[in-house]
Amino acid sequence: MYLPFLAIGLIGIISAQCLIFLYAPIESTLGISQKIFYIHLPLAWWGLLAFFLLFATSILYLWKRDLRFHFISLAAGELGELLAVLTVATGSIWGKIAWGVWWTWDPRLTTALVLCFIYGGWLILRTMEWPLVKRATILSVTGIIAFLDVPLVFISARIWRSIHPAVFTSNGIGMTHEMILTVLFSIASFGLFFIGLLLLRIKTLEKELFIESIINRI
Repeated sequence: MYLPFLAIGLIGIISAQCLIFLYAPIESTLGISQKIFYIHLPLAWWGLLAFFLLFATSILYLWKRDLRFHFISLAAGELGELLAVLTVATGSIWGKIAWGVWWTWDPRLTTALVLCFIYGGWLILRTMEWPLVKRATILSVTGIIAFLDVPLVFISARIWRSIHPAVFTSNGIGMTHEMILTVLFSIASFGLFFIGLLLLRIKTLEKELFIESIINRI
């Protein structure tokens, strides 16, 4: 089930590079370095969506006590942390070119970094040697609490003074139709690949639990 998403998503990501470097025009202020935006934005959006999925499935697990929701939250949390770290990394590269520094304590950047640390701590919790139900419950509760920083990341550039550009702009300048089409294609391609990775990870988690149950019986 996950293979079609991975295959189509990978083809889309490769095709997106052609759009990025051959179709989308070079931005007048930042030049070719602005093209990292087409990777940075999809990473950020799907990372935040992964954390929302973790939040939603954590609530569903506490309500239904169905381990399938727990597996989804685990997979979403792992992918969300990976994408969040890549978002900060690509943003830092872009910031060095645009602002002349690798890092600045801008509200958007700071809240995004805090988000990485929060979910990094959540991932550490899942390594604790607790019974499955207890671990799932603790991770669900902390996953819900951790989500409080996600909307803060999204609105930080709006409620505080920020040098971070708004969505669908390039350095504060409105994007052309070619740029918008390219970034939308990149978001869709990353999304398909993300879904494939999510389904694959859920499947492996279920197999891990099955193997663990067999070992415990021996």
